[in-house]
Amino acid sequence: MAWQTINRNEPVFDADAPPVLSEAVREKIRSFFPRYDTKRAALLPALHVVQDTLGHVSWKAMAEIAEVLDIHPSDVFDTMSFYTHFWNHPKGEKTITACRSITCELLGGREVLDAIKKHLGIDEHETTPDGKYSLVTEECLAGCDHSPCMLINEKLHKRVRAADVPALLAAADNDKIDIPRSTLFDAPQESQRAGSGSADGKTDDQVGTNVAE
Repeated sequence: MAWQTINRNEPVFDADAPPVLSEAVREKIRSFFPRYDTKRAALLPALHVVQDTLGHVSWKAMAEIAEVLDIHPSDVFDTMSFYTHFWNHPKGEKTITACRSITCELLGGREVLDAIKKHLGIDEHETTPDGKYSLVTEECLAGCDHSPCMLINEKLHKRVRAADVPALLAAADNDKIDIPRSTLFDAPQESQRAGSGSADGKTDDQVGTNVAE
């Protein structure tokens, strides 16, 4: 087997191309700075913001994130490549995450995954030609008591059977969650928050936030 040669001197993106991060996205990243002791500590939130906005985090986006955080681009890539959640190439409108934990495997998770692959005609970390679905697997989705389970974007589907797959993937609202998201990425400005406290005078952050399952 021959090893693939990689030219480390060849840029992976056009440095002269227009920026991919809008000023609004950059400002959103900067809004996290007061929460941490260093700008570097805002790297994970920055990656989430960029992927939520653009759908993926391209090489150029990584370089621009590094610029905002005053760190080296390799630091951004090191962190991003550690997590399967982040993509450096375009992904589908909806991401299916199939659980491969031992509990799901024993209760039919492998059959569910095979049914998804067959129905969509794609393998893991691939995207359908129409750009609607991408497929990944994770070691555990923390829904062992509802095995086999899977995510479509942020929505957890419980006790899925292989026979359920066609109807489940055809449903338009299969990714719609019915509880509020965390305010972590959409927190109101300080001026708005001043009057949004609870009856005992605590702000929303002090009372707690709702986090989607």
